[in-house]
Amino acid sequence: MLLRSILGLQRLAAIVGVLASLVLLAPVASAQPTDPAAQRELIQRVERMGEDLEKLSGEFREVQKLAAGEAPTSALGRLDVFHGYVGVFVIAFVITLLATPIVRRLAVANGVIDRPSDPRKIHKIPIAYMGGVAVYLGIIFGLFYAILSVRFPGMVTWHASSRLIEGDHHSPVPYSVLLGITVIMFVGLIDDIVGVSPRVKVGGQLLAAAALAMEDFGTKVADGIVTPLGKLVGLQDLVWKIPLPFELPFYGSSVTFDLVYWSGTAIIAVFVIGACNASNLIDGLDGLLTGVTAIAVMGLLVIALTLAVWDDGPRDAQRVILALAVLGACMGFLPHNFNPATIFLGDAGSLMLGFCTITLILSLGDTPGKTHLVVAGLIIYSIPIIDTVLAIVRRKMAGKSISSPDDQHLHHMLKRALGVKGAVLVLYAIGGTFALIGVALSLGKARVIYVLALLFISFIVVTAIKIARKKQIEDQAAAYDAARLAAAAAGNRAPETASDGAGSSAGSPAARA
Repeated sequence: MLLRSILGLQRLAAIVGVLASLVLLAPVASAQPTDPAAQRELIQRVERMGEDLEKLSGEFREVQKLAAGEAPTSALGRLDVFHGYVGVFVIAFVITLLATPIVRRLAVANGVIDRPSDPRKIHKIPIAYMGGVAVYLGIIFGLFYAILSVRFPGMVTWHASSRLIEGDHHSPVPYSVLLGITVIMFVGLIDDIVGVSPRVKVGGQLLAAAALAMEDFGTKVADGIVTPLGKLVGLQDLVWKIPLPFELPFYGSSVTFDLVYWSGTAIIAVFVIGACNASNLIDGLDGLLTGVTAIAVMGLLVIALTLAVWDDGPRDAQRVILALAVLGACMGFLPHNFNPATIFLGDAGSLMLGFCTITLILSLGDTPGKTHLVVAGLIIYSIPIIDTVLAIVRRKMAGKSISSPDDQHLHHMLKRALGVKGAVLVLYAIGGTFALIGVALSLGKARVIYVLALLFISFIVVTAIKIARKKQIEDQAAAYDAARLAAAAAGNRAPETASDGAGSSAGSPAARA
């Protein structure tokens, strides 16, 4: 009876497969829609049907195993996925830990050191730069370890999924991400050694963002934003074919403009520039950026592991590998960078860590309908974002350029009250709180978490603005008191002048006459 049921299921699966093939292939072969929006909708539905069929096929295999008396495959958990890729973390950690002293010696030998010439700096002796090079080596070695595991099985245990390539491995981190990391690091390194203009640094960041866009890494984030807005204003078709008066090679007589893709490219550019410079701004205390980034990446790693368990999409393994590489490099560098630091990240490290973090955040929205996970990632990354927004608002209120330095950053204010280590540990705790909020948002109960995040961020922003405006308020109060005292003094002198004038008149010849 059981065998008959299994055979019936097998026949049913075969029939479903044939019908699915007919349904999927017939429109594409004979009646493919010419409307770009309809084409995109068709592709999305085909992909979803393919995913459903893969899941049905997996369940059917489990039923076959049960019928044959085999033990069923145990449910995949986050720790199971983590254990499979933990080698990436170990490689990144060890390489960074060992490379940092070597890089420090090279920096000192070549005079690439930070001298305490600015009163805002806390160190009293010259400290080596170029720590970002050691972090870069750790990340790159970790990523290449995962790439090599494709050719040498056993180095990484790829998690079970319906998206395995050739049945034994996932797609590793794209080379475009490695290219972006390399470009950002080298631009920052040149700035650390000889100095470059802000335009050159922004140009390097745009080049790294273009590398992500070419690989379609993060461009789908715009789909969850632009498409609903387009429908709201009555634009169902967000792809336009623009005719040209002449023919272009590879394009012909028209150019196709996809608003979703180019909006996604613009979002990537804005996110990359913003994250790189936000990370650079908070790199003001020993171990601050390294630790805050590590905590943020831990939160992003939890979300990445959850998506891998859910078999969310083709970037599941890529997210986990990148997060473990960045986390391992940060943890390997932190012992050297924590107060009292023996080496600093420099622009090479701070800009690169910002790029890696925002790349992870953008990858969370790679699957349609997952844009809220990008919001969760930004909440996890809140400390650099809040500090940057406050710096812009504060400098605009003071009538200064947004690029002019000051000592009113969050870490500066906390350092004056708690000292260096106290300020860093408090910001670690705040970063951990944001990470918990972001992870909770990714797991559900989105509206409640949005409200809690809004309250928490608002409290920090208002408190920081009050502290930042303290001197301005004191100056305004002092000016008001001075004006009032001056007015009072002038009022006291007025009667005396009048009395003196009356006495003079009485003693004049005319008065005596």
